[in-house]
Amino acid sequence: MRYIRTGSLKRLFSNKRRSVDEEQAKECHIGEEDYIETLQSISPTQPAQRQRPTWKSFSFEEIFVATDGFSSENFVGRGGYAEVYRGVLQNGLSIAVKMLTKSSCDERKEKEFLTEIGTLGHVTHPNVASLLGCCIDRGLYLIFQFSSRGSVASLLHDGILPTIDWKERYKIAVGTARGLHYLHKVCPRRIIHRDIKASNVLVTADCEPQISDFGLAKWLPSQWTHHSVVPIEGTFGHLAPEYFMHGVVDEKTDVFAFGVFLLEILSGKKPVDGSHQSLHSWAKPILIQGDTEKLVDPRLEGVYDITQLSRLAFAASLCIRASSTWRPTMSEVLEVMLEGETDKERWKMPDIDEEHDEFWGFEDLDYECDTSFSTSLFDNSISTVSS
Repeated sequence: MRYIRTGSLKRLFSNKRRSVDEEQAKECHIGEEDYIETLQSISPTQPAQRQRPTWKSFSFEEIFVATDGFSSENFVGRGGYAEVYRGVLQNGLSIAVKMLTKSSCDERKEKEFLTEIGTLGHVTHPNVASLLGCCIDRGLYLIFQFSSRGSVASLLHDGILPTIDWKERYKIAVGTARGLHYLHKVCPRRIIHRDIKASNVLVTADCEPQISDFGLAKWLPSQWTHHSVVPIEGTFGHLAPEYFMHGVVDEKTDVFAFGVFLLEILSGKKPVDGSHQSLHSWAKPILIQGDTEKLVDPRLEGVYDITQLSRLAFAASLCIRASSTWRPTMSEVLEVMLEGETDKERWKMPDIDEEHDEFWGFEDLDYECDTSFSTSLFDNSISTVSS
């Protein structure tokens, strides 16, 4: 790994970093009405006050002891280039150790791993996975706080686990939107995640969602409108058309993926079914007809808040629009999800754009395209072009 500067990394993750101020952390847990006011007060020209996360350079011995020598009993999941183990530090804190596997000799995967360190080093928000530090002795390791309930994907699709109720689903949807809004608009660096999906959103013991897995994330300078990316990476069923077809990445790329995420929460369905039909192409006709209750996961047995359902369904319908121009920003998504009344006329597209938008779907994509897979912290599944 010729590009790794060990000394620089050690200085970056030194023990002398300051902790996040408690009052700043509390400000992130505000009510819905206050949050709308906060959104309206944020100016794109005024950067948010920087918050310093707590970082630490862990020794290999610390994480080795914490994971009981990376024992199979502490194994959580495996992705394309990393394995994850749970552990407990001497102070009792539960951690997740993400380890670059020895078989991952691909330099690009090593670079993605280091990208995650650099990206998360600038992030402090309750709805983004908390990076405790890293270890660069005898390999590359990222250390996170352990999310005891796993990922949203496991909660929705693991047949052994009980179905999560509407209240939890709504909390997960709103919290994830807040985390994504933070990455796009409030974080000191403008971050595009590029792989928003249920398996990359972890859930804490109190059902607080946390966006994770920043291996594909991109920083965009404030003066750039978008970024062109090659190769195309991500997960089928979540890829925005402009990204899949042209490699164009901006905030609206994440917005599209978030729309699919919302549909997954509402319906309990996977982003792509066994017949290769995408969730958004299945849901779009239902959303157009306004039959939002047909979207609802039958396992909820009719127990849900109809007003919240309508808000989330309408937000999803805006997010999955084929034209990025007509998709909302995450600030606007939150307004739709949290406001009492939504001005739907404001979001009506011209007839010609609606025509083009309606017929774009997963079945229009080229299945033979060589799209790299993406992985998640707490999910064994790997999403590939053929999944």
